[in-house]
Amino acid sequence: MVMASRKSLWLAALALAFSAFAGAGQTAEPGKPQADKTQIDRPLGVVELFTSQGCNSCPPADALFAELAAKEDIVALAYHVDYWDYLGWQDTLSRKENTERQNDYMRAFGSRSVYTPQAVINGRVHVNGASRVDVDGALARMAKSGEGMRVAVKVSRTSDRVMIDAGDAGNGPSDAHVVIVYFDPPQTVKIGQGENTGRKMTYWNAVSGIQTAGMWHGKAQRYELPMSEISKKGGCAVLLQSVGKDGLPGPILGAAFIHKP
Repeated sequence: MVMASRKSLWLAALALAFSAFAGAGQTAEPGKPQADKTQIDRPLGVVELFTSQGCNSCPPADALFAELAAKEDIVALAYHVDYWDYLGWQDTLSRKENTERQNDYMRAFGSRSVYTPQAVINGRVHVNGASRVDVDGALARMAKSGEGMRVAVKVSRTSDRVMIDAGDAGNGPSDAHVVIVYFDPPQTVKIGQGENTGRKMTYWNAVSGIQTAGMWHGKAQRYELPMSEISKKGGCAVLLQSVGKDGLPGPILGAAFIHKP
């Protein structure tokens, strides 16, 4: 009975994730903005998981991440890194840029090395990505302490463009980058070699590209992206992320998913 119950919960989580991934609403009339109906202006937080198909400690973290990706109030992004490829299996979703982002976080946190599975919460702290207690605890703690999503980020769209509206910070932080993170649709991969030989894993929100769309200076501001670029990708999220004078990533102040029409 316990196993059946867990299976039911898992299937429900997958169904919800597919539904959220597909987006909501009908195509907007030409020139008429339409807000994403499922959007939450201030999600609970952002979870960035650094993982690898070649890491034998990562499958539990990937499973937990799939549950997080199904939650509408969490922006969950998976960065597959390439430094475990030498173990015998080249991660099919890894990107050099993902490894570079993790290295940037390592320097920002003053750490001596990177590891997987690593979950970076709100750009502020890192925890074991396979630990539900640590991930949930960090999200809840930051939401209560004012280190959550402090700035509202709203997304609307017309037939040919996406509008991103970053809110006013009030007396809060005054500068951040508007970072667009593209990710792939869910993919099931059968691992043929390495430490996870024989495993068949479904990977969610695997990051395929990152770009900076502009700067935010503490006041309400709108940014526009061509819908043609969004439509080419499996999915997309926007992060309002502060950046240090050394160029290293800092706290994430706001976030939202950009749903495809």
